[in-house]
Amino acid sequence: MRFAPCLHDRNEEGGSTKSEYFWQDLLVARWIFAANPTRHVDIGSRVDGFVAHVASFRNIEVFDIRPTDYAGPGIVFMQADVMQSEALMKIPPDYCDSLSCLHALEHFGLGRYGDPIDPLGYQKGLSNMIAFLKQGGTFYLSIPIGQERVEFNAFRVFDPFEIIQLTKAQGLICNLLTVISQNAAVEHGPISPERLKTLSNSEYNLGIFVFTKLLENL
Repeated sequence: MRFAPCLHDRNEEGGSTKSEYFWQDLLVARWIFAANPTRHVDIGSRVDGFVAHVASFRNIEVFDIRPTDYAGPGIVFMQADVMQSEALMKIPPDYCDSLSCLHALEHFGLGRYGDPIDPLGYQKGLSNMIAFLKQGGTFYLSIPIGQERVEFNAFRVFDPFEIIQLTKAQGLICNLLTVISQNAAVEHGPISPERLKTLSNSEYNLGIFVFTKLLENL
């Protein structure tokens, strides 16, 4: 006989719903279900979280800098570093009409996952991702937002106004910004200068941006 005392389970909840990962995975998966795109591609999100959510109701293609031995239904995996120009040769422009990158962009270029150190890695990766997306397509991006900084080599925290401007310059318009605070409060609010300024002065929140890639004739 082996003893494995479990003394506190009776007083705990039947699962955690306080995590920002819980809320982002649930919300974005539901949005994709409602949109029902032709082809959805994910860049670097958690396979055991968001990717599994989406694979439960549709096929999803996953690109990640790290290898995986996953073999199962609904998920097609490709190892690719989307910060590098070689990724554009593997993945043609206008490849998909729906794209996600959840809690991943903040790690680009910091070396945490074997990628080369590159202060502009997140900008290169973002540009390459946008190239994969068809005109009129939807891009779901979640990143830490607040007082802009790098917590090396863990992650970046982005000024939300910078992300809006950076993506706008590459043909994206932001339709929605959902904010998840550290106490798991979910806020859907307007994309206004006042709100962006408040968020940029905060210590930390998770921002979920929903973009549309503009048509050339708009």
